Amino acid sequence: MAISTADFRNGMTLDLADGLFQLTEFQHVKPGKGGAFVRTTLKNVRTGATLERTFRAGERMERAVIDQRDMQYLYADGDSLVFMDTDSYEQLPVSRTAAGSATSFLVEGEMATVVRYGDEVLGVELPASVVLEVADTDPGVQGDRVSGARKQATMSTGLVVQVPLFIETGERLKVDTRSGDYIERARG
Repeated sequence: MAISTADFRNGMTLDLADGLFQLTEFQHVKPGKGGAFVRTTLKNVRTGATLERTFRAGERMERAVIDQRDMQYLYADGDSLVFMDTDSYEQLPVSRTAAGSATSFLVEGEMATVVRYGDEVLGVELPASVVLEVADTDPGVQGDRVSGARKQATMSTGLVVQVPLFIETGERLKVDTRSGDYIERARG
């Protein structure tokens, strides 16, 4: 679908000659002399690289239609992660590279958003926090309760998180998916 610079909105994805870019910032500029132009900041959807680009006012380009679908993570199969569309029961293998850091937080049976452009998987988006089980950590020592002290805990997904000293193996913890930090013990 062709759009012009007048249609720009933050978050919009553009299919340009040098790749697929998300518009993070734009500004219409009308200098005293010469024609108007639009100054933009674009983020490459595939690599994450940011670049600044200027377009002439009214210039036309293709808008990329990005499909975001909530899917259930089923299992890992070699270098692929298998997701299932809960409406059609269609299974979709996603490479670990495309899933990126989400692989450290995925638990079988949990929901995630798979981002696609046509048949290409661009990434996997997770909620702000997930609940993971502690697979291994050093035991807490009685009386060793220094305020703010931390120890390492390996979660069921293989992720290593810094946790308070009182956390034990087998506990379920809420972990921030953006930073990988411990938030709190999971309730229930």
